[in-house]
Parts: sequence; structure tokens; C-alpha cells
Amino acid sequence: MDATEQAKLRATAAVDAARETLVRISLDIHADNELGFAEFKSSARLAELLAAVGFAVEKPAYGMETAFRAEWGSGPLTVAYFCEYDALPEIGHACGHNLIATCAAGGAIGLKAAAEPDQVRIVVFGSPAEESGSGKVRMIDEGCLEGVDVALMAHPSLLDIDTPAMYGVSRLDVEYSGRAAHASASPEAGINALDALVIAYQATAQLRQHIRRDARIHGIITDGGAAPNVVPDHTAGKFYVRALDPGYLEDLKVRVLKCFEAGALATGATLSYSWADDACDPVRHNRVLAGVYRNNAERFGRVFIDRARDVSGGSTDMGNVSQLVPSIHPMFGMGGKAMNHTHGFTAEAAAPAAQESMLQVAQALAMTGVDLIHRPELVEQAVEEFRAG
Repeated sequence: MDATEQAKLRATAAVDAARETLVRISLDIHADNELGFAEFKSSARLAELLAAVGFAVEKPAYGMETAFRAEWGSGPLTVAYFCEYDALPEIGHACGHNLIATCAAGGAIGLKAAAEPDQVRIVVFGSPAEESGSGKVRMIDEGCLEGVDVALMAHPSLLDIDTPAMYGVSRLDVEYSGRAAHASASPEAGINALDALVIAYQATAQLRQHIRRDARIHGIITDGGAAPNVVPDHTAGKFYVRALDPGYLEDLKVRVLKCFEAGALATGATLSYSWADDACDPVRHNRVLAGVYRNNAERFGRVFIDRARDVSGGSTDMGNVSQLVPSIHPMFGMGGKAMNHTHGFTAEAAAPAAQESMLQVAQALAMTGVDLIHRPELVEQAVEEFRAG
């Protein structure tokens, strides 16, 4: 058995040894059910775990109370693992972030056990608010990726997919101001802010027929007026614009904004809007790294569905990381039948089968790090692919 395989055995054994702790933390995070930027218990559990096994932990970090950075080693290669741990409003961990957090922490623990300190620098990032606040964007702005060579994480889903399509997304907040009037006695005196928003909503719906298949537009009305007998003088909405191609996303944002300008033009209402500054970029999967991860995951009997690669899913701030350093964001099945962001997925993310999948993925992530240490040509190939675009 060569040195690489011996190191992989140490890595998988370390994850096995941490099995009980990782599962307990996964279930505790699932039960904590903490929303973005309020993941106080969840982030503390992970930071305490990593400190207990020898990582130097900085918490809070990057200007956020629930962010952390854990580091071990001083080698020439820096491998980063990203944890996520925020829940969704009302439906809890319907995206399985309890599993993301623990497979990343487990992967780092496994790699630490397989390496010498002068071989690698392992960094574990605790990134808050992936669902609602793009915590990784803030961390990047604070310099978290300085010196990082590769970034690894994995996300639970219905299937195992090595390079799933993930949209970039820009978030648009809109408001219309009109003039209130009695809707029955003097409607002619009013300027209907709801009409303006409904026109814009319908215009974006019609626009969908004429956009590319790798793009999405969707939104909600958050304020539609106060009473049926009052012409609304204020309305508001939130809309997402998504695309796989960053250039097309920018073009689509211009077209979407024209829909909202049309609502103002047609009704005389005044439009105000803002694009959120936490936009997520499309995920740029590094196929060299994804292949290394897949080879390791398949050793545990995991079956990847290649035809699902082009089935576009959601968006993630890991996309911003992937635009700056070679990265992977594979999906892994949990043995369930529910789709992400449903009550069924929430339940399945706490099931025993999901915990077993998490442990396997943690081992595969650790083994991926081992390959990168022992086969530096893989890092060179990953960087070459990244630079080629």
C-alpha cells in the first residue's frame, strides 16, 4: 500500500472515530433551527469541535458574530472547507445545512489526521446566512480567501451530482408610491401603486417566454395595500433574477427593470428600487477537483447521475468563492425522496440515512485533500483549468 492510500486510511479512520460527535452536532444544528446571522449555537458547536481536535479558532470572524475561521498546519498547500449552518424561515433545515456543516468539519478533521503540519494548511470557514444574506460575500470582502489554493464543500440533495448547474442571482427590492383615494367615492383622484406593481409582475411573467432556458425570474408582493376601499399609495415586492451566464444575468437585469419602469409609466406611480449588494455568482465547478472528489466518493458506493448535471438548481454564495479560487460544490443524495426546500427534506435531513451519507461525504472530502497533498500535479491541473476559464 502506497503512502497516499495509507494517508486515506488515516483520514477515514479519523472520521469514523468522530462519527458519534459529528452525528450529534448535525442533529443539534437541525434542532437549533437558527436563521441567517443568528446561528449562535450552531456556529459555537462547530468552533468548539474544531478547537477540541487542535485547530486554532477565530470566532467571531470577518465582522460577523456567527462566522468563524479554524486553521491547522503551515504547509505550502492551503485547502479550505466551507461550513454552512443557517436554516430557512418556517421550514427549518430544508436545505440540509446541518449536513453541510458536519461533512465539511469532518472532512477537515480527516485530512488533519492524514497529514503532517508542514504538508498542508487546512482552513475551515464557518459561513453564516447562505440562504438569506450571502455571508461568504462578506467574508470574501474581508479577505478570507487570501492564500487559499482550493475550496471544498458538498451539499445534500436528492441525487449525487459532481458538477450541478447553479445560477447566479441578483435580488431586486422595489417600491411604488402613488396617491391614496377612496376606491369607490373618488377613485379618479388616486394613483394606484398596486396597479403599477401588478403591471410589472405581469410584465416579468410575459418576459419569461423570451428568456434563455438557463435563466429564471421570480418574485413576490410583500405589500399590496391596506384596505380594499382605499386606492393603495404604497406597494412593495422582492424579485430574484437568475442565470448561469454572468454576462446574460447583467443583460437580463436591464430587461427586468424595464418591466418595473413600465408599471410606473402606465399608472403615474413613482418607482424606487435597489439591487442587493450580496449578489451570488454562478458556481464555477473545477472539473479536475470534482473528478478527484467523485473518484473518492464512488469508493463508498455512491452513484453519480451525469444526466442531472445540466438540471439547474438554486443559487449559492459559494459561486462567489468559485469565481476566485478552484472550487467544488457537489450534491450528495441522502437516501430520501424529497426535494430541497420542502418539509419532507427537513425531515429527511435528520434521518439516519442522511447522517450516513454525511459521514461518507466527509470521508470523501478528506480523501480529496489527501490526493491534493500527495499528487501536486492535480493542484497544478486544477489551477491551469481555472486560469483557462
